[in-house]
Amino acid sequence: MRKLVPPSRAPLALAGFLALPVFFASLMAATLAIEKARVVEWKRGDHLARTWHNPTGTTEAKIWLLALVPPLLLVLAGWAVARLPYAIYVTCALACLDALALTVRLHRWQMHHTARFAYGEDLISDPTTSSSLVRGEWEADAAHTVRSLVHYTVGLALAAALITLLLSLRRRRAPAQIESAEVQQTGGAPTVSA
Repeated sequence: MRKLVPPSRAPLALAGFLALPVFFASLMAATLAIEKARVVEWKRGDHLARTWHNPTGTTEAKIWLLALVPPLLLVLAGWAVARLPYAIYVTCALACLDALALTVRLHRWQMHHTARFAYGEDLISDPTTSSSLVRGEWEADAAHTVRSLVHYTVGLALAAALITLLLSLRRRRAPAQIESAEVQQTGGAPTVSA
């Protein structure tokens, strides 16, 4: 069991911290990718009648399960690289790649989601007074949210790498500063010890 615990837990903790915005970004991206309205059709006289309903529970479950994949991959990668010498920096780079991967097909998912919801996300036709969202408005907001969360993730990862770099530089300079401080305190005068 001890073999599963990495010697340094900092990369794993950082991966868990950065997995939070990645999860919310992947939740929005997965919604754009696979959500579709449930359509009920029936024949009324000579024409086909159609009503639009909210997505089914299985579609929602698929969205949540797919949204868990990128953050879990990031946490597993943080655990796997924890034994490497520069694990914090590798974790930061992997977090940036994981987040940026969510934006590769984002525009296509946005267009396909708009096409799947003929009356918009609120399932109400745009010309009616009850429609609260214009067709495509929700998709544009969701894509903007994904991009924003990706930018936050990359910014947090870069900040963590910079803080780690500054702390390691400070640690390397600390012994030299302590030695020079000891020499200055005595001023070269003899000291008495008991």
